Amino acid sequence: MGQLIGVRTCPTLSCLGSNDLCCRPASTCCFSLFHYSHAMRALGSTLCRGDRDLLPLTLSLLQPPHNPPMHVPTLVPHTPTPLTRSRFSAEAQLDFTTHCNYSCFHRGEQEEPREQLMDKLAFETLYADGFRTLTTVEVEDDDDDDDDALHPTHLPPWTRVKHRRMKRQIYGADGRFNIQGDNFLLDYPFSTAVRISTGCTGVLVSQQHVLTAAHCVHDGKDYVHGARKLRVGFLIPPSINGTKTGLIPNKKPLVRWVRVKRTRVPKGWIQGPQEVSMDFDYALLELRWPHRRPFMRLWVAPSSDNLAGNRIHFSGFDSDRPGELVYRFCPVEEESSDLIYQHCDARPGASGSGVYGRVWDNTLERWERKVIGIFSGHQWLEIDGENRDYNVAVRITPLKFAQICYWLHGNRLDCTPD
Repeated sequence: MGQLIGVRTCPTLSCLGSNDLCCRPASTCCFSLFHYSHAMRALGSTLCRGDRDLLPLTLSLLQPPHNPPMHVPTLVPHTPTPLTRSRFSAEAQLDFTTHCNYSCFHRGEQEEPREQLMDKLAFETLYADGFRTLTTVEVEDDDDDDDDALHPTHLPPWTRVKHRRMKRQIYGADGRFNIQGDNFLLDYPFSTAVRISTGCTGVLVSQQHVLTAAHCVHDGKDYVHGARKLRVGFLIPPSINGTKTGLIPNKKPLVRWVRVKRTRVPKGWIQGPQEVSMDFDYALLELRWPHRRPFMRLWVAPSSDNLAGNRIHFSGFDSDRPGELVYRFCPVEEESSDLIYQHCDARPGASGSGVYGRVWDNTLERWERKVIGIFSGHQWLEIDGENRDYNVAVRITPLKFAQICYWLHGNRLDCTPD
C-alpha cells in the first residue's frame, strides 16, 4: 500500500474553501487531495505545495478492493428486564489504559462459546430518570458459514514492530491539527464530532444518536456521576454566536448542550475484567431532540489493507487543547479481531471519538468516509517479553454493527452495511 511522504504537519487548519486547506502561518499553503485523481481523494488528507509530487500512484489506490459482501448476523432482542436504579457513584476515567499479552491479543481468534458471546452482546439501557433495564439477545444467522460470521478472523498475522517504548499517547512530533474557522467547524466530517459532558468526545451516527466510549459514562461497575444529567455539546463558531472573529483573534467557539434521553452500554463492558472489556468500550447516546447536522454512517471495519491509504482519522476534544476541536490521522500499525492499534497522537478527552476511514461503498461505487471504530485509550502489549505502546480503537465487527444498528433503528431490517 502506497503511503504519503513529505507531508508537513501544521498546527492549525483554516478553511479557504470547501476543499482547500492551508498551513499556519499562511506562507505555506496546502492542497487537498480532492484536487487530484479519484484515487488520491480516497486518502482524504492534505499535501503541501512542493511536496505533492512525492505522492505515489499505486494500483491499490486506483482500484477498489475485491471483497465479497460482508454478512451481518441478525440480533434478536428479548423483552427487557427492569433493574434497580443507578447510584451514579463512579468517577469518569478519561485516561483509560489497559495491558495485554500475546494470548490476550490473539483471544479473538479463538472460537468463543456462543452463550458467552450472547452474554456480552446483551445490553443495559439507562434512562434520564435513572431507571435501567437489561436486554438479553439471540443471534440468528442464516449464512452457510455460521462460525465465520460470528468469529471473523480475516486479519493479517501479528508482525514485529520497530518501536519498543514511546512517550505515552504523543508519539514523536505532535501531529495533531486544531480545526478553526466557521466553514471548517461546520463542514463534514469535522461537524460530526461532539462533546460529551463527562469530558469525552462523541460522533454523530444518526439524526438523534451519538456513539462514544463506554468508559465515558460507566466504569464497568456503575455509571459515572456525570451520567445522571448527561449532555452532548455541539460547537457553535464565533461568527454564528454573534462574535466578530476579526475583532477578537483566536476566539473559541461556544457549545450548545442537548440532554441525553437514553444511554445503551453492552454487557461485555460491564461484566468483564478491564483488558477484556476494552473490546466492548462503546456506548450509544440517544438525544432528546434530533439535530440538523450531517452525521457519519457506521460500517463494519475492514482489514487495514482495504482502507484507502491504510489510514484512519478522528477528531476530538483533547484535554491539553481546551475548547479546540483537534484532528489527526495515521496509518494502522496492528489489528486484532476487536481492536485497531495505531500511533495517532491523542490525549485524554479524545476518548469516544469516531474513528473513520475511507472504505469502498459497493452501492455508491466510490470511496466513502465511514465510522469503523471508537477511540478507546492506551494499551501496553507484552509480546515476546517486550512492552509495546499503542493508542487503541475498538473496531466495529459484524456482531457489534448488528447490535449498534439495532440501537439506532429499533428493528432488524436496516442493519446491513451495504
